[in-house]
Amino acid sequence: MKPLNEWREAAQYLDINGARIAWWTSENPNDDKPWLLLIHGFPTSSWDWTGVWDDLQQHFNLAALDMLGFGLSDKPANVKYSIFNQADLQEALLEHFSVSEAHLFVHDYGNTVAQELLARANEGALSFAIKSIVFLNGGLFPEQHRARPIQKLALTPLGPLLGSRMSRDKLRKAFDGIFGADTKASDEEIDGHWALFEEGGGKKIFHKLMQYIPERKANRERWVGALQNTHIPLRLIDGGADPISGKHMYEHYLKLIPSADAVLFADIGHYPHTEAPGRVTQAFLDFHRNLGTLPS
Repeated sequence: MKPLNEWREAAQYLDINGARIAWWTSENPNDDKPWLLLIHGFPTSSWDWTGVWDDLQQHFNLAALDMLGFGLSDKPANVKYSIFNQADLQEALLEHFSVSEAHLFVHDYGNTVAQELLARANEGALSFAIKSIVFLNGGLFPEQHRARPIQKLALTPLGPLLGSRMSRDKLRKAFDGIFGADTKASDEEIDGHWALFEEGGGKKIFHKLMQYIPERKANRERWVGALQNTHIPLRLIDGGADPISGKHMYEHYLKLIPSADAVLFADIGHYPHTEAPGRVTQAFLDFHRNLGTLPS
């Protein structure tokens, strides 16, 4: 991953619906390359993508933002955090670039945001055309999502207290439990994730972000239906050692999604793109070569 200070210095900002949102794009976007929208997961940020960023920008114009409540973006305490609002931010970012069509590469919480964008596309209500989506580990199916104890506690009245008592060591312990046995995050990565988590009062709104879990259940028909009813090319790249959305979710995906295209890396965990960036990039680019986005 890129050093956090370099990533921070490269951030640009947009005011979207009254919030200051951090975003990044390729160094030299050009018309010869297709656009790729990267959507990060919970509880981290777009910094996650830096391990694959340089390889991807050889082939795509990249766009990424830190969603409301995450990373370097605003973290207001007086709003209801919603997947629908986070999807609005993705549309606003591409509108800022005047992008009419884009491919998506998404992880975890970002999977659900992408499912909402896909539902809008299926309804003819999206402001850009989705050309394809590649999913990494995440709760595509609420019935398969195995929430960690800390996530369950955050949804109880103890949620605000839990956030205030979060620490770098607790983040390390949580991450160690969801990464592969041989692909744990480095101390530098944990330091960076913790700094971004704390940025702008993140501990105070930690429990509010967790509302995506009940929101997934309430909107299951819409968001799982979006996967089942689309003609847009999809691929899942799944870290099978992930206790949250690993091999069990991969197998469920193969059962429920027509003509499913899925790749399983049995030895890596919940963050495939930081644990095994080279393998994940290869699987992503192979999908796009087969699709015809890139030369074979």
